[in-house]
Amino acid sequence: MSPRPRRRTPAARRTSPTRRPPRRRPPAIRAQRRRRRDDRLILFLAGGALAAATVVAVVNWLLTNWWILIAVGVLAALAGGGLLHKQQQRARWEAVRAQGLRYGMPQLDALHHTRFEEAVRDLMRRDGCQDAQRVGGRGDLGADVKATDPYGRRWVVQCKHRRDGLAGSAVGTPDLQVLNGTARQVHGADVAVIVTNGRVTAPAVAFARQQRLHIVDRHTLALWAAGSRPLWELLRAVPPPRRPTPLS
Repeated sequence: MSPRPRRRTPAARRTSPTRRPPRRRPPAIRAQRRRRRDDRLILFLAGGALAAATVVAVVNWLLTNWWILIAVGVLAALAGGGLLHKQQQRARWEAVRAQGLRYGMPQLDALHHTRFEEAVRDLMRRDGCQDAQRVGGRGDLGADVKATDPYGRRWVVQCKHRRDGLAGSAVGTPDLQVLNGTARQVHGADVAVIVTNGRVTAPAVAFARQQRLHIVDRHTLALWAAGSRPLWELLRAVPPPRRPTPLS
C-alpha cells in the first residue's frame, strides 16, 4: 500500500507558495495623493493669509479715514430713527383705527368666513386685547380667535359665519360640544365663546348655560360691533379678573 498523503497544517497553508501576496499600490499613486493633500494645505494656508491681510488692510484704512466711520454711524442712526418713527406712527394709526372700528351687520353678513374671523379678532383688539390673533383653519381644534383681555383673562372664540344671516342654518349643540371639549382643556380658556351672525337653537343655549359657555348671537354681535361696550360687558357670568388693572 502506498502511504497516505499528509494533510497540511493551517500554518503550512498560510505559507504555501501558491498564495498570492497582497497587492500594493504603486509608489506613483501614493506620491500623487500626497501631492494633492499638500496642495490643499497650501491653498488653505494661502487663503487664510490673504483673508488676514485683507482684514489688516481694511482696519488700517479705516483708522486712517476715521471720519468715514463717524459718517456711517450718523447715517445708520438717522435711518434707525426714521424707521422707529414710522413704526410708532403706524402703531398710533392702528390704535386710532381700532378705537374707531365699527361694523354693521350687513357688512359682517357679506364677509367670507375667514374675513369674519379677522373681524372678530379686530374687535377684540379694539376692546384692549393687544395679543388677539386669528388661529382658525384646518386643525384649529375649535379655536378661531385667541386673546387676553386687559384683566388677564384668556378668551377662546369659535366663529360661525352664516352667509344668509338669520336665514342660514342655526348653530346647534354639536358646535357647542366641540368648543366645550377643547377650549379649556386644550387652549387654556378662561372664557369660551361662540360668535355667530346667525341664530342659535334653544338646546344649544341650554347646553351653553350648563357648561359655562358664552354665546354671542346676532343681537349681541350687533351691539358689540357697534362699538358701544367691550364684549365682557355684554355677556353674563364672565369669570372675575385674573389680575388687578387700572380698569378693575
